[in-house]
Amino acid sequence: MSVIVECTVPTERFALAETLDRIPGMFIEIERLVAQGPDQIMPYFWASRGNHEAFETAARNDPSVHDLVKLDEFNKAVLYRAVWVQNVETVAYAYTETGAVLLNAMGHDREWELQLRFDDENSVSKFSGYVHDNDFEIDITRLYRPSRPFSKSQLALTEAQHETIIAALEGGYYENPRGITRSELAEEFGISQQALSARIRRAHRLIMENVFTITPPDDE
Repeated sequence: MSVIVECTVPTERFALAETLDRIPGMFIEIERLVAQGPDQIMPYFWASRGNHEAFETAARNDPSVHDLVKLDEFNKAVLYRAVWVQNVETVAYAYTETGAVLLNAMGHDREWELQLRFDDENSVSKFSGYVHDNDFEIDITRLYRPSRPFSKSQLALTEAQHETIIAALEGGYYENPRGITRSELAEEFGISQQALSARIRRAHRLIMENVFTITPPDDE
């Protein structure tokens, strides 16, 4: 049975460490990852809330980043594709080595918020062992099985996803007609409409998983 781990890690233990250190205020949200062999990962990610020209210059000089390509630009957010070189001293290497799936990742100049899915407890133990052996500073904020019942405060949403869903509800996004548009919501959070849609879609998926795939509680 799969296990979800949510944690925060210092920026220097993930990718784009030097870039985010040089460009404070920049916010990164990974849209998806594509494996590029045993030692490389190709992420598609949105960058917002910062100077994109300075970000691109810094990223192209960052040893953890190769082949940065600008794909799209919406509002104040830019979608990039790049190649991240795996490094044994990073959490990215740790979770790929244990076969985990990165469900969500958001970062800035201080830390990354990660949401990882592991196949089973053995994979989590392997990941924890790697983290311990390499003295990584990781703060695990939540660990759970998605098939267990949850209270409303335990739907596994990240802070950004939770804030977005609440803003959408309070703004009338789900009403007909809508009280707030997708464009207005995206502008409120300083991201593109595409990034907003992806964030809401991931939040909906997590809510559906935790609400509609739950198992009855034990008699205990």
